[in-house]
Amino acid sequence: MIALVLIDIQIGLQEVAFYGTERNNPEAEKNCGRLLQFFRERQLPVFHVKHNSTNIDSPLYPHKMGNEFHPAVKPLINEPVFEKNVNSAFIGTDLEISLKAQNITDLVIAGLTIEHCISTSVRMASNLGFNVVLVSDATAAFDKIGYDGNKYPADVIFHAELANLKGEFATIMDTDTLLDELDN
Repeated sequence: MIALVLIDIQIGLQEVAFYGTERNNPEAEKNCGRLLQFFRERQLPVFHVKHNSTNIDSPLYPHKMGNEFHPAVKPLINEPVFEKNVNSAFIGTDLEISLKAQNITDLVIAGLTIEHCISTSVRMASNLGFNVVLVSDATAAFDKIGYDGNKYPADVIFHAELANLKGEFATIMDTDTLLDELDN
């Protein structure tokens, strides 16, 4: 069985200045919403993951407006929400237990950001034995300053992460390709 896992699609991840100077893929949340609508219409399982930062300055710190889910993916009352405070959606949550209890073997993963919680969660899901599809245009990256002091643009970080995950940890697809494949 297949399920959608939406990770950290929260308002605070719109606040570019906290995370860097630029973010790529401004359509990520919209594409996450498209995936969610597709899974809901077909009554397929959906799981939401929310990051509660332990950094009081973070937009994702509990009780701040940025901690709230993005409007494109607000959970319904019957959709489980797993709250975490580390990069992996599987550490400190019952996500793995919940997935396995429903005999879910295949995961579609989308959310923010690819260089943090998405990469970590995709790797862990694969290591736990799930077949993972990472939806490339339903995630995004921020620019980073490297160990060498050089700035690496968001698109470089984004594509490097996709390259690192491709094949070994996940199948990479864009939203349209995945929805077409699931519809057939």
